[in-house]
Amino acid sequence: MEKSCSLLIYFDKGTPAIANEIKEALEGNDDYAKIEAMKKAIMLLLNGETLPQLFITIVRYVLPSEDHTVQKLLLLYLEIIEKTDAKGKVMPEMILICQNLRNNLQHPNEYIRGVTLRFLCRLNEAEIIEPLIPSVLQNLEHRHPFIRRNAILAVMSIYKLPQGEQLLVDAPEMIEKVLSTEQDPSAKRNAFLMLFTCAQDRAINYLLTHVDRVPEWGELLQMVVLELIRKVCRTNRGEKGKYIKIIISLLNAPSTAVIYECASTLVSLSSAPTAIRAAANTYCQLLLSQSDNNVKLIVLDRLNELKSSHRDIMVDLIMDVLRALSSPNLDIRRKTLDIVLELITPRNINEVVLTLKKEVVKTQSGELEKNGEYRQMLIQAIHSCAIKFPEVASTVVHMLMDFLGDSNVASALDVVVFVREIIETNPKLRVSIITRLLDTFYQIRAARVCSCALWIIGEYCLSLSEVESGIATVKQCLGDLPFFSISEEGGEVSDSSNKVQQVNATTVSSRRPAVLADGTYATQSAASETAFSPPTLVQGSLSSGNLRSLLLTGDFFLGAVVACTLTKLVLRLEEVQPSVAEVNRASSQALLIMVSMLQLGQSSVLPHPIDNDSYDRIVLCIRLLCNTGDDIRKIWLQSCRQSYVKMLADKQLRETEEIKAKAQISYAQPDDLIDFYHLKSRKGSCPKVSHKTPLKFHPSSGNVGMSQLELEDEVQDDLKRATGEFIKDGDDANKLNRILQLTGFSDPVYAEAYVTVHHYDIVLDVTVINRTKETLQNLCLELATMGDLKLVDRPQNYTLAPESSKQIKANIKVSSTETGVIFGNIVYETSNVHERMVVVLNDIHIDIMDYISPAVCTDVAFRTMWAEFEWENKVAVNTVIQHEKEFLDHIIKSTNMKCLTASSALDGDCGFLAANLYAKSVFGEDALVNISIEKQADGKLSGYIRIRSKTQGIALSLGDKITLKQKGGS
Repeated sequence: MEKSCSLLIYFDKGTPAIANEIKEALEGNDDYAKIEAMKKAIMLLLNGETLPQLFITIVRYVLPSEDHTVQKLLLLYLEIIEKTDAKGKVMPEMILICQNLRNNLQHPNEYIRGVTLRFLCRLNEAEIIEPLIPSVLQNLEHRHPFIRRNAILAVMSIYKLPQGEQLLVDAPEMIEKVLSTEQDPSAKRNAFLMLFTCAQDRAINYLLTHVDRVPEWGELLQMVVLELIRKVCRTNRGEKGKYIKIIISLLNAPSTAVIYECASTLVSLSSAPTAIRAAANTYCQLLLSQSDNNVKLIVLDRLNELKSSHRDIMVDLIMDVLRALSSPNLDIRRKTLDIVLELITPRNINEVVLTLKKEVVKTQSGELEKNGEYRQMLIQAIHSCAIKFPEVASTVVHMLMDFLGDSNVASALDVVVFVREIIETNPKLRVSIITRLLDTFYQIRAARVCSCALWIIGEYCLSLSEVESGIATVKQCLGDLPFFSISEEGGEVSDSSNKVQQVNATTVSSRRPAVLADGTYATQSAASETAFSPPTLVQGSLSSGNLRSLLLTGDFFLGAVVACTLTKLVLRLEEVQPSVAEVNRASSQALLIMVSMLQLGQSSVLPHPIDNDSYDRIVLCIRLLCNTGDDIRKIWLQSCRQSYVKMLADKQLRETEEIKAKAQISYAQPDDLIDFYHLKSRKGSCPKVSHKTPLKFHPSSGNVGMSQLELEDEVQDDLKRATGEFIKDGDDANKLNRILQLTGFSDPVYAEAYVTVHHYDIVLDVTVINRTKETLQNLCLELATMGDLKLVDRPQNYTLAPESSKQIKANIKVSSTETGVIFGNIVYETSNVHERMVVVLNDIHIDIMDYISPAVCTDVAFRTMWAEFEWENKVAVNTVIQHEKEFLDHIIKSTNMKCLTASSALDGDCGFLAANLYAKSVFGEDALVNISIEKQADGKLSGYIRIRSKTQGIALSLGDKITLKQKGGS
């Protein structure tokens, strides 16, 4: 069995020292050579060497040295050498050491005394310690605090030994006396820690006796006090009222570490609104006063936890939390916005939106490199606010429309999506939004933003002036026709602006195929995301414009959108323009633009010809304008917007259902005790009323006894009991599912494990039963792991009596989300057989499902991640399930993922289905899944499930899980 190690030093094995060289150096008179030799000896010992020949040399030549470094290294050497023989008895030569240690404990130099006392804290051999105890106790009264504080720690370590209570019978009383007279903060903290660890009642008594002076104590002592309070209140919840007062008094301590611990302790012990508000205020103060980003992130995590359990209290502090946006760190800003968006109410919405608007304006002037990304986050936050509270939309929409031409494409896209939603949900803002959009359209640089803006123009330009302005704006941004001209020499030359624009234009998208909202792949032209550097143009110039520049880079998907927009505008012009001649003029101009786009697409000016999709769409628009009918008109002018309205309604319905689902988590148990607040006695007697006992009145007896805070806390606990919040454990059947049989019933040793999976570690609680009539000696549970799992504890040997059992715990650290395997065996000896017996254990497979949980992300974020992630695992569909929706539900249930595709998009029976699933691991990794399936003629399902992730482990593990579970059936 390997022993625990209290010392770790890096050692380069490339140049091992030779024992003889070390011995020669130690025998010399040079202190520097001795120091180097001692270091080499210690490193060799730490790496498994024994060096028995050095011990006598060290006793002879190193013990007498007066050099402090040599003496310190000597103590480290004594700490790591074997002090006992094979039978566990102390070796006789260790007596030589005892005298030296006693001399050190009486040494005139304080440093030597202090480090020797520190060394005694790590000694476990009572035979060596016993003769030193009088010297240790003398040091408790030494004048120097360094010696006193180490002497107290030595007393604590000795008292905690198996025979410690016999060696130091009255240690707690002595330390209590020391504590009452001690002035040094560190020594005082060590003394209180000793009482807390070894005589808890004395520590509690001391704390309650000096309760008024706790705020004056040092930071170190206050931290131990808080630890004691947590321990006491966990074991005896009934007494927490008097301790909560101590915690609240410490909230004004000068130390930030103390007030952070106070706030954490308050939240863990109490649910009283007063206490929670005090903790939340403390967190907000820390958030603003601390400059360390890590501290800010930790505090935001604590506030996020408070938000989920005490939302009403957090709502009042929303503006304090928002002040954290002053930090330049994007992670801090993102977390702050996430917390704030869930605390918005009609009372605070205006203040919040005003702050967010100020932050958006700041991003224009600042020179920070990530301003674009921060602006995008702010725009999304404002969008969320405006959807929840439509009345604020009018105050923000025009300001945000200034960012339609933002160089950050994602930010501009968020703005245009926001504008599209607001113009539908707020009819009063339609006219002003359309006017502003037509004025600023020429500034838009990105193709996808142009496409969305054109859709808005086509759908929401209703009056005659708006329709005419819409057509004029599109024509102006397309510039003069044709898009290219042919020179006399026969070579094709683009127009004057073409060359400039092609040089300035840059394609900013990835060359990979993009995933559309329904999960299908799109061609490059449809997904191409182009933006151009601002050319040297006069604003509103008729010679060229943003649409022309984008078309000349080969973006014909945008060309098809332009054709559709012009078609809608001409159809609407027919309804609102009384003059037929004007309508015909507009129609012929639109037709000319469409034909010019087709000519450009089929010419050799551009490196890539027009794609079939865009060609067919433009041709359809041309045919439609040449021959319009009422049915077609209805589809183009009404059905498009109706589909969009339906999509918005569906999105709102999904969000409402999620909120309802969250609200129905906790339930009360039918046999729970009911506690009546109004019948509570102020003296602290709390009448409990069960359904089995008759109701008894306990009249209130004045205001003595329970304080207001204690009353609040009791009431909140009652509420938690009533709503089932204390009952967080799963049902017993679920626990039984986690018990794994490791050996057979006929094996001499039976073993089974209960597996508990925490975020970053796994605890195996193994029950081992001796099935034989013999005593099993040196029984050891040997485990090994495969995958990103690491064993924390070294195996220990046990002796197991006949037909008795033993609980053995093993801790395993997890470092990434992938399927791991734990395997091993049980080794033991019996008195009859001299060789060791081995029982091989069943393998334990750690399920990836314990580490991933459903999560939500936007379609844009999903597609961005899909394009970026390099690991893809493609699993062919092989199942007995015959319905597409049923198969999708089966995969969602098996993989513990969230379906991002709207349920309305999955309704109906068309023979094929495409859906996107998303989940996040506890390590922050993203898992993306795309399911594309279709029903064959024979009724079977075929297709593929694609998994993408940043790391290989999660892609492979999820693929294995899906392959295992997808078959379905009973």
